[in-house]
Amino acid sequence: MFPVVMPTYARADVAFERGEGAYLWSTDGRRFLDFGSGVAVTSLGHCHPHLVSALQAQAGKLWHTSNLYRVPGQEKVAAKLVANTFADTVFFCNSGAEANECAIKMARKYHYDSGNPEKVEIICATGAFHGRTLGTIAAGGQEKHLKGFAPVMPGFVHVPFGNLNELRAAITPQTAAILVEPVQGEGGVVAGDPDYLKRLRATADEFGVLLIFDEVQTGMGRTGPLFAYEWTCVTPDIMPVAKGLGGGFPVGACLATAAAAKGLSAGAHGSTFGGNPLAMAAADAVLDVMLEPGFLDGAKAMAAKLRQGVEAVCGQFPKVIEQVRGVGMLIGLKCLIPNTELQAKLMANGLLTVGAGDNVVRLLPPLIIRDAEIEEALDILTRTLSEVNK
Repeated sequence: MFPVVMPTYARADVAFERGEGAYLWSTDGRRFLDFGSGVAVTSLGHCHPHLVSALQAQAGKLWHTSNLYRVPGQEKVAAKLVANTFADTVFFCNSGAEANECAIKMARKYHYDSGNPEKVEIICATGAFHGRTLGTIAAGGQEKHLKGFAPVMPGFVHVPFGNLNELRAAITPQTAAILVEPVQGEGGVVAGDPDYLKRLRATADEFGVLLIFDEVQTGMGRTGPLFAYEWTCVTPDIMPVAKGLGGGFPVGACLATAAAAKGLSAGAHGSTFGGNPLAMAAADAVLDVMLEPGFLDGAKAMAAKLRQGVEAVCGQFPKVIEQVRGVGMLIGLKCLIPNTELQAKLMANGLLTVGAGDNVVRLLPPLIIRDAEIEEALDILTRTLSEVNK
């Protein structure tokens, strides 16, 4: 009989019933150290008291009204995001894919309203991942995501990530924007060189196109500052975000300058659920915690300690781990054995991780980890690599 839940995921045979901080407990009583964070989503760990309190309070008052009316929570969260980023304005949605769809539409509408309706193409990077809609799989351009869903949506051009010469050569009178991830997460935890990213900004300005930084995975403290564009010293025009923004509640947002967003007037875009009161309560609570003085600095210090420890451990097993990659608490282990094999063995030893392209295992711990969780993770990693090495 066909499964009642569509079999679109290769799920591990485990189910969880409770979480606290950096830990999850399965229905059969096992405890796991969660260094997957629901794919970089539970940025403050599980059941953070401030998030729980905020959601419980909002759940008792109002869940949903739609965007036919003002939503005060949106105004509050947008004001926080604007005050702490380059952006002037924010559109709320439910996921990273939707945030990227908004960015793509915004870029096209910007040029349409500027008298250049022919500018519809987005230059993207090979190895990218921008979501699972028809538009965002076309933007990602990966065959494994496109297979079976032809015809591929037009309007996207792909060049090698990090190759500025090929990107410049791909710019035509039809180019509307450049779309990149500062760090390719799903693509194998490949960090963009800051000089390359700076030159993207200069190139966008030179040719009169928009620069979009997909920070769905790199945002919300994952790579150190609130958003990765801050360490690149590059300011994009548009920035889709999601994942950690809701701390586990579905929230997406597309941040932009006023100039880039000028075309998205009433009726040009929308979302029924986007930015509803529950979602905004979650996002507001996450921002409360992350914007506390010292929080991101503390997370950055823990990330440096974790990275140092991971490199030391992996350096002992050169036949298993080829390279340690990444920025902040977005760490990739480039494997010399199948990454799925290493993931499974780490899980059997109590550490949850996430796979990625290029045969990489991702470590994506919540930003609230401390010394004890780091030491436990390193112990499990050491034991697992020793077992594999034998």
